[in-house]
Parts: sequence; structure tokens; C-alpha cells
Amino acid sequence: MSGGNTQGERPGSYRGFELLPVHLYVLAHLKKAGVDYARMMARVSGLPLGLIEDAVSDLLELGLIERDSGSAIKRSKARFKKAFEVHKHHTYYRLSREGELFMRSLDGEWLEGYFNNLLPEGWRIVRALIGSRDLGEVGKKVEINWEALEELKVLRFITEKHRKTEFFKRLSEFLGI
Repeated sequence: MSGGNTQGERPGSYRGFELLPVHLYVLAHLKKAGVDYARMMARVSGLPLGLIEDAVSDLLELGLIERDSGSAIKRSKARFKKAFEVHKHHTYYRLSREGELFMRSLDGEWLEGYFNNLLPEGWRIVRALIGSRDLGEVGKKVEINWEALEELKVLRFITEKHRKTEFFKRLSEFLGI
């Protein structure tokens, strides 16, 4: 199976660890940015800093990301930075070799299994949400029950007013869905 899973593992797990959307976001953000720090990932995604820090901690433990050493960072390495060179005032992270291989292995089939594992008809709901302004438009394409609606809020894909969150927009953009 692709995505680092072994036979018998559930979609969305990595070595037995259940990956949450915030974990995928951090991995996708670092793949896109090269290197970055937790506060900037939180700012870009609109998620609380504590949630990003917890995800970073989990991913460090799994070996999918690592701390970036050195005291300065060039724009060629940190693609989201505007200045040519930036002196580090935060702890920067990057994908480890294992993380790079994992991100390369993610394909449409893996993502479909992942989102379907998160919630019933998850892949169809996510794809419909990407192409819609809000949940009202999604309801015209896919039937969403109350439990799925609540799960979308818990996953931080939609707001209380049923609009897409910045986190969901960035996650789908960075994953190329």
C-alpha cells in the first residue's frame, strides 16, 4: 500500500499512529515551505498555536519531521520567506527523509481512503466542499447527516456558520486535492 502503511493498517495511520488532518497539514505545509516554524504554520492555517505545537511534537516523535539547525536561513530553503536571508528567532522544522518519502507516496487513492476513514462518504464530502462556497452548496451535491456535520466542525473543516475554514482551504491546496 502507498503512504507508508503496511498490510492490515487502517487508512490514515502511519506505523500504527492515527494521523489527524492537522498532522497532514503540518507535513504538507513543510513540503511546500521547505522549512518553517510552528507560529507561522498556525498563522497561515488559522489554527491555535497549541494544536500545531502538539502536531509538531507528534511528527517529531514519529520521525517524519526534524528540527532545522543553524542560525540563519536563506529564502531558497524557506520558500515562504520574503527576505533573502532571515536570522532564526524560532525553532524551525523541515521534513525528514522519511517524511519526504511519505509525502511523495500520498496519492489520490490514499487520500480517498484517509478521508473515508475520517467520516462516512468523507472523500465525496471533501471534494464537494472544495468546490463549494459553503455547506449549503455541498448539501446539493452530497447528503450530509448531523453526525458528519458535527465531525466536520470537530475536524475544523467548517465553522459554526457552515463556511470553509482557512485551515481546510490550505490543507486541500497543499495536498493538491
